[in-house]
Amino acid sequence: MLTELHPQALRIAELLRARGEKIAVADGATGGLIAASLLTVPGALDFFVGGGTVYSFRARDVLFDQPREAYKGMRGASPEYALLQARSIRDNFHADWGIAESGSVGGSTHPTGAPGGTSCAAIVGPDGDWVKMTETGRDDRIGNMEAFTRAALAHLEKTLKSA
Repeated sequence: MLTELHPQALRIAELLRARGEKIAVADGATGGLIAASLLTVPGALDFFVGGGTVYSFRARDVLFDQPREAYKGMRGASPEYALLQARSIRDNFHADWGIAESGSVGGSTHPTGAPGGTSCAAIVGPDGDWVKMTETGRDDRIGNMEAFTRAALAHLEKTLKSA
């Protein structure tokens, strides 16, 4: 999969480098695949500052440094939840851009009740924020991880081209 995503990662890297901007990544149901895809680009330090895989409430609390009350009334795999995460990862890592994916890949019950096969990718940049929902309608854990990663990267590339 990373071999297939590498050309897209190169295009994203080129867009960020041309702007002199950096990104931080919060992978959720994508399990680190967004960050891994971007890190296939040689010299990624030019545009990538870091991030993490947020797969538990503890990881969320550490990476985003938000009080638990900030999430009150929010559900995973929702625009508000993903936007809060994208803003937090960007700000905590002192990046220009933040991307966060929150989803439910299926195969088990999501802690906030999000249905399997549902993902939300949020991007926060210097001049705005953008959200993309993806629904596969499947309970295929590995297939959903791949689909969510592809959707998030496509959303990122499109956003960088138009911003």
